[in-house]
Amino acid sequence: MEFDKLSNRIIGCALEVHRHLGLGLLESTYEQCLAHELKMGGVARNYLHI
Repeated sequence: MEFDKLSNRIIGCALEVHRHLGLGLLESTYEQCLAHELKMGGVARNYLHI
């Protein structure tokens, strides 16, 4: 996937989460919702929780 397309999809997912949740929640809440939105948007994502 081209870098510009990928970055636009990621930013779009982040904005969608922000629109739905607004401000004032814990970072972990945004992280979980962004992970879901990225999966729904077809953006593969892998990371390790320590």
